[in-house]
Parts: sequence; structure tokens; C-alpha cells
Amino acid sequence: MSIQTEEELRQLRIVGMIVRKALNAMTGAVEPGITTAELDAICARVLAEHGATSAPRKVYNFPGTCCISVNDEAIHGVPGSRTLIEGDLMKLDVTAEKGGYYADAAVTVRVGAVSETASALADCAKSAFQAAMRAAKAGSRVFEIGRAVQREVRRHGFSVLPEYGGHGIGRTIHELPHVANYPDLTQRMRLSAGLVLAVEPIITTGSGRSYVDRDGWTVRTSDHSLAAHYEHTVVITKGAPYLITA
Repeated sequence: MSIQTEEELRQLRIVGMIVRKALNAMTGAVEPGITTAELDAICARVLAEHGATSAPRKVYNFPGTCCISVNDEAIHGVPGSRTLIEGDLMKLDVTAEKGGYYADAAVTVRVGAVSETASALADCAKSAFQAAMRAAKAGSRVFEIGRAVQREVRRHGFSVLPEYGGHGIGRTIHELPHVANYPDLTQRMRLSAGLVLAVEPIITTGSGRSYVDRDGWTVRTSDHSLAAHYEHTVVITKGAPYLITA
């Protein structure tokens, strides 16, 4: 969507705040021994307390409140009985809806002490997002976001998952434009002030190839290398984007 009024911005800020509260609550509960289902229940409780609903469940009938992906699971992991152990690298991805407005954010969380490679990968996902923010301003083209992401990821010796990226958001989960994490030169639309995007580097220590697991949802790296994910819902301005979910 493209924000036209102060009321639209206010509504997006409300749902963005709820997403952030859910992510903060789950992140604070991450420790060895907790299950992904228990973390999902925390997300469900926070959303319910604030009158929001799970957008993946509402729009796609996803079998969980949020997506929780561990180690080689890059995105769209289904919460369940899996117990986290020391050294796991997990991704928490929350998309919520309230009053017809949607916001989406994700973080990569270390479970206890992790390897140097895992820690570097998590840091790189965040720094790639920050690089994207320097490119994401009114007048730039969509593909410039992906160019910034890929350049930062390659600088650290990692790879993007080219089949997955960011997207427009606001009145449903996935809107146009698609925001690739590499310079997709077909995406030449110029960004305009007020445009709402979910920008989300999805990266791996391996080749970048992936597949959908037998559950029909979870995206895994084909070589079972570690993956990381970092995301915010942002509003494009003439300067630095405004982070709805920060």
C-alpha cells in the first residue's frame, strides 16, 4: 500500500507495535529446552492481548501463529514439538493484522552460545538490512534495494536465497512490488514516498539453493547450511525509511 493519510500511518504503527511486542516476548523466552510450540503460544497470547490476529493463519491458513525456523530452516518453519538446544540459530517471523492493516518483522536469535559462523551470519542479515535502508528512498528503483543486500551479503562471504525476498504490505501480507535480495533488473519501479514495504534479507552460509520440506511450508537450504533472516516493515520517505516495526 501507499500511505495517503495520517490515520493510515497511525493504524500501521499500532499493528507494527504489536508485532514488535510479540517478537520481544518470544526472544526473551528463547533458551535451551523450550519448544517452538511454546514460543508460538507466547506469540498467540501477545496478539490476543492486543486484539490482533495471525496474518499467515488468516490469509494462508498457516498451521501456527508465527513462523519459527531453526538452523537450515530459512523461513516459514511450522511451530511444533521441536526442543531448542544450545547452539541453535533460530528465526522468529511475525506478521499480524489488526483493523485491516498488516505489519511483518523477523529476527534471528542465538540459542545460548553459538558458533562464530552462526553469529557472523546473524549479524550479516541485520547489516544487509541496514544496507538496504540506505538504498530505500523515494526516487530509487526497487532493484537497488536488492543490489545493496547482495553486495553486503557477498562481502561477508555468504549467499542470499534468490527465490525469496521482501514485498509490499499494508492491506494484506503480500502486495506488489516484490523486493528481491539481489539486483533483479526487471524490478525498475521507482520508490515513492509513503510506499509500505517489508524488506527482509534471507541469507545462508551455503550456496543459496533451497527447497520446500514435506510439510508444504518450511523452506530449507538444499545443502543444509545455516540460514538467517532479518526483517522490518518500512515506509519509504525522501530520506531514511520509517521503520513501522522497530
